[in-house]
Amino acid sequence: MAYLKLYRDKLKHNYDFLKEKFDKRSIEWGVVTKLFCGNKDMIREVINLGVHEVHDSRISNLRAAKEISEDVQTVYIKPPPKKIIEDIIRWADVSFDSDISTIKMLSDEAVKQEKSHKIIIMIEMGDLREGVVREELINFYEKVFNLPNIDVVGLGTNLNCLHGVMPNADKLIQLTLYKQIIELKFNKNIPWISGGTSVTVPLLLRDEIPAGVNHFRVGEALYFGLDLFTDKTIDGMEDSVMELYSQIIELHEKPVIPSGELGRDPQGNTMKIDESLYGKTSHRAILDIGYLDIDPKFLFPVNDDIEIVDASSDMLVVDVGTNDANYEVGDMVRFRLRYMGALGIMNSNYIEKVVE
Repeated sequence: MAYLKLYRDKLKHNYDFLKEKFDKRSIEWGVVTKLFCGNKDMIREVINLGVHEVHDSRISNLRAAKEISEDVQTVYIKPPPKKIIEDIIRWADVSFDSDISTIKMLSDEAVKQEKSHKIIIMIEMGDLREGVVREELINFYEKVFNLPNIDVVGLGTNLNCLHGVMPNADKLIQLTLYKQIIELKFNKNIPWISGGTSVTVPLLLRDEIPAGVNHFRVGEALYFGLDLFTDKTIDGMEDSVMELYSQIIELHEKPVIPSGELGRDPQGNTMKIDESLYGKTSHRAILDIGYLDIDPKFLFPVNDDIEIVDASSDMLVVDVGTNDANYEVGDMVRFRLRYMGALGIMNSNYIEKVVE
């Protein structure tokens, strides 16, 4: 049976690495846990690191975090759906917001529950996902700051998550300027400029973060140590905090090229034949995972002698060449993952999750 393993020591190594960088610059930060899909064992591992702030895009996952530790600050990191406003106030201490009607509903519900709810106003900075258009920010804030039981604790932005727009110092400086304008115009203090995510970590390491940016929310960099500018592992970080183990369920020497009339495969693709490979064979292993669990493009075999061929719904085919490593049925094959691949695995009920 396939299983996903989280290595506690590697997670702590990456956390300590990032914490030292943030502490050096007096930057507050929280850990994004949406990758874990509400798995309490893994969320607990994060909180046990000493994390005081957990970010997630599912309210049920924030509830899980609160059930583990009432003291952790929970942050809902997308505009809240109106149908779950009551739960947002109950389980999220902070939310990211960009719609005035939603914030008014949050205010009404916070009054009912006798709570003060913090919000971070998200600003559109070019990636065209969530965010108030910059020209409307002053009017937007004016409508928000007098609402009862609502405390605006930050301005934020999100980059690279939809169209791949990368952060840079100029965009982050603009964000700090909006904070200054609002503070001067309304005589209000806004504690946070939440301009940092995993994609912004490389700027931090190069000392290119403007002084006003004082809040980060980090997931991918923590779990995979990935520099999203270079697509390489950040020096000093681990890239295998999580690994997938999958079992060989068949192993035979077979032709490299299929025989028969070719139509579209279940993914809608038609194979292109390399005629130079006719007559050649290799050892092919079938593993007990498939597209139902993960897209193979997010899998990276730990062993160099394994090459991914393709997958069907619940089986993955890999080429082990002449099988010099002497793989056998029942052996486990290890894979490193990318973020979207791990997300699929965590969301699969068929893959066991373990902590080591």
